[in-house]
This record gives sequence, structure tokens and C-alpha cells, in this order.
Amino acid sequence: MYDNKFAEEQGRMLAVERRNLILEKLQNERKVVVSELSALFDVSEETIRRDLDKLDREGLAIKSYGGAVLNENTGVDMPFNVRKKRNMKAKQEIAALVAGLVQEGEHIIVDPSTTAVSVVKALKARKKLTVITSSIEVLIELSDVTGWEIICTGGSLRENYLTLVGSRAADVIESFQADKVILSCKGIDLERGVTDANEALSQIKHAMLKSARQRILAADHTKFGNVAFSRICQLWDIDMVVTDIRPEQKWMDYFAEKGIECLYDREEGENDSLRQ
Repeated sequence: MYDNKFAEEQGRMLAVERRNLILEKLQNERKVVVSELSALFDVSEETIRRDLDKLDREGLAIKSYGGAVLNENTGVDMPFNVRKKRNMKAKQEIAALVAGLVQEGEHIIVDPSTTAVSVVKALKARKKLTVITSSIEVLIELSDVTGWEIICTGGSLRENYLTLVGSRAADVIESFQADKVILSCKGIDLERGVTDANEALSQIKHAMLKSARQRILAADHTKFGNVAFSRICQLWDIDMVVTDIRPEQKWMDYFAEKGIECLYDREEGENDSLRQ
């Protein structure tokens, strides 16, 4: 009996892992084919169809004849473990810039984003920091750091996001006044402002913005011009934007007009070999 239960549990875990790998393939290639996935994972085509059915129901993929395509609706977000592997180079570039802004001994708030995980990795050389976060992944990343104070917001666990949300989390965040908040988003638009995939995340990030003296938006170039479901704040509520590639001139003009600093790693089309 126990062996059967263990086998069933292992099967469920493998199915989740397989679907995450399918999602990674969808993000990279924008479409998948049932027969190719069946051969890749050494399972039946019917098993793959069930995987795609589930991804379709969750709004992550759209089934098509013989396979599926990625659902690129900005109101839908991928599981954290899939998102953290996307645009990794850009996140590392942004993290290096953000790390240069953080001073020894400061109190910082970091949001529950994949970019935030890259930022705290880049900050590990610091001897002393206080970090306030609702991100489970950030807490795990910093679990081996000594000399820092790590404060968890508490709250309710949000499925697929590895983050804590809700009024309890917001109350804890609002009880602090940090030096800096570092957050990311799903969309940045001149009219609609800074947006994310769902209301629960936007509420937590809005609370974080109110609880820090300097508000830093860390977002890669793919977020510019996008509008997601729920607004975090207006763009002029941000003090600094940190990104990987220099934004188009209309963005730079807007930032100058609103007094928003913009820090970027490189110009569009610039080769790594040409960089200092």
C-alpha cells in the first residue's frame, strides 16, 4: 500500500517537472509538437496531450493541432521555477548595476521576483545588510549568509510564485521604513504605469514602494511597452529604473521630464566584445 502511494506521488512529481520543462521549451520556441515531446520525455503521446490539456486549462499554453503554442497574454504568468530561467543574462546585468547602488549596512526591501533573486546573489559580497522580503526563493538564497538580518513578511503562500501575499504580509512591510526598495514587474507603459500579472502581487509591491525612501524598478528591456493585468503604481512613483539595454529615446525623454534616473548596462546592439 505504501509502495503504491509512493509511486503515485513520484508520478505526480515527475508530471509537474515534465510540464515545467514543456513550459521552458514553449518559452524558447513558442510552440511544441506532441510527437516530439513524446520522444523527448519517453512517454506516450496521450500523456503529453494530458500535460498540454492541463497547461491549456491553466492559461499557460494554447492547444493547437498536434501540439500547443505559448499563451503570450501578459495577464498570464509562468511558474517561478520556469520564469527564473528566462532572460538570465539580462537579469545578471541588472543585478550587477543594482548591487552597485546598495551601501554596506543599508536596509533594503526586495520583491518576490526572479530579478530580485539575481540581485541578492550579486549582493552576497556585502558584510552587513538588512533584507525584508516576501519571497521564499530569496529567503532560501540568503539562508547561508552570515552577518545579515533577514526579515520575512509572513502571509499566505501564493501558488506557483514562491511568495507570501495578503494583508498580514502588507502590514509587516508597512511597519518598516527601508533605505531602498528593489522591485520588478511584468509591464512598463507610459500611460498605464507599472503593472504585474495579478492583484495580490501588485498589492504587496505597492506596499513595498510606500515603505522605502528610494524606489528602484529593476526590469529588463522586454518589459517596456507591455501592460499586464494589475497596476502596481504610476511610472512617476519610481525614483530610478535599472535595465539591461538603453530604452528608446521616448522613454529617456519621459524619465528626464519626470526626474526619474535611468541606469542601463549597454546600448541596443552593442556587442560584449566592444564593452569596457
